[in-house]
Amino acid sequence: MKPFYFDLDEEAAKKEKNKARRLRDSQWWKRKRSDGLCHYCKEIFKPSELTMDHLIPIARGGKSSRGNIVPACKPCNNKKKYMLPFEWETYLESIGRGP
Repeated sequence: MKPFYFDLDEEAAKKEKNKARRLRDSQWWKRKRSDGLCHYCKEIFKPSELTMDHLIPIARGGKSSRGNIVPACKPCNNKKKYMLPFEWETYLESIGRGP
């Protein structure tokens, strides 16, 4: 199956990334990552070790909004890359870590 990529112009992508930067500095984000829980692997990390991940990546049409951003450890974020949630679950199943 060929992955779907949203045709997002450079200016729109820049706008979404700036919104994400502003959210990263917000109290909402600090509270969201304060428990140290990675959204994907459910392991606990120091809050400073968690990254901001878009459930639906900007490159695939996602927005930088509270409902689309989750804390993720760096290994999970690097593995997920531009996958959509159902693609991530399929990937986990393929390596024997499915839901």
